[in-house]
Amino acid sequence: MARMHSGAKGKSGSKKPIKKIPAWTPYQGKEVEKLIVKYAKSGKTTSETGLLLRDSYGINSVKALTGKSVSAILQENKITHKLPEDMMALIQKMIGIKAHLEKNKHDQTAKRGLLLTTSKLRRLVKYYQRSGRLAADWTLDPEKLKMYLE
Repeated sequence: MARMHSGAKGKSGSKKPIKKIPAWTPYQGKEVEKLIVKYAKSGKTTSETGLLLRDSYGINSVKALTGKSVSAILQENKITHKLPEDMMALIQKMIGIKAHLEKNKHDQTAKRGLLLTTSKLRRLVKYYQRSGRLAADWTLDPEKLKMYLE
């Protein structure tokens, strides 16, 4: 898969776990759903929950066990956040770059990084508006970035 803002071809990401449920898996689907809800209520994001389930509980694929993804389970239990996790990560990155640029006004590399991050965020906003995850009139206000993280 090609990289977004460079001419590099790049390598593909990590491989998906096998679809079969191993015989040694000690958990059933309902138990996994309860674990996901517990971690979500304690403030963990969907990716952090997946990592915890994989590393601590030996659950290699939530979808293979439950037939649903972690985010689908959270939507069923109405524990979703206002903004998607990937948008939140990009907003945090923009806040960090802007703080850096306040101290280092002539850092041209950081200015370019801010432009690239902004364009990624705009592209994500358009996608989420098309898919109905965000309201059609939702706009990103660069002056109120920290408000989105609360």
